[in-house]
Amino acid sequence: MAKVKVSKKSTRIDMTAMCDVAFLLLSFFIMTATAKQPEPHPVDTPASTVQTKLPEENLATITVGDDKAFFTMMSPEVRRGALERISQEYNVTFTDEEYQAFANLQGFGVPLNQLKGLLAMEPSERMEEGLQGGIPFDSVNNQLGSWVKAAREAHKAVLEERMSKGEEGVVFKDLDIAIKGDAEEDYPVIKRVIDILQEQKKNKFFLVTGLRDENF
Repeated sequence: MAKVKVSKKSTRIDMTAMCDVAFLLLSFFIMTATAKQPEPHPVDTPASTVQTKLPEENLATITVGDDKAFFTMMSPEVRRGALERISQEYNVTFTDEEYQAFANLQGFGVPLNQLKGLLAMEPSERMEEGLQGGIPFDSVNNQLGSWVKAAREAHKAVLEERMSKGEEGVVFKDLDIAIKGDAEEDYPVIKRVIDILQEQKKNKFFLVTGLRDENF
């Protein structure tokens, strides 16, 4: 009796469809990701074993290094609203183009009388080392305190507007503040920043640190 020959089937798997899906997902993540902007004054934070994460939104950060203070606001709406309030407080007029440029500027560190010059620069020029000399925060000229107050007020106004429009999931809370100090910074300088927050009854804030291995 003749043996029945079993036809051999190819074990080759067509991966074309899977590759297409992978590239589509990769393209999606690249296009929707937000590029991290360079800091105007990078600092080396002190080490810590605390692993509490900073909020991903509704956050403003005060960076302190070399006796200089820099301020970063995550939300473009809060940035514009803060500048509008600073404009009224210090009686300084800004154009629509300058408001838009500031809304796109995450972090900065210059006195108010130098802000117009900073906004007129190209984004790459603003981050040149030594260009930004810091926001004044001494007892005589406390512009940093004004920026913190203006940012908190602008954040509150943004939330109230969103709630008035009936947006779901909006939680009414104060703007979170984080202090990112250099590990070599003198304590009185950091203490001055903390005092500025406490003068505004902002007693809850984050201290940014680098992660340290618990075994060391």
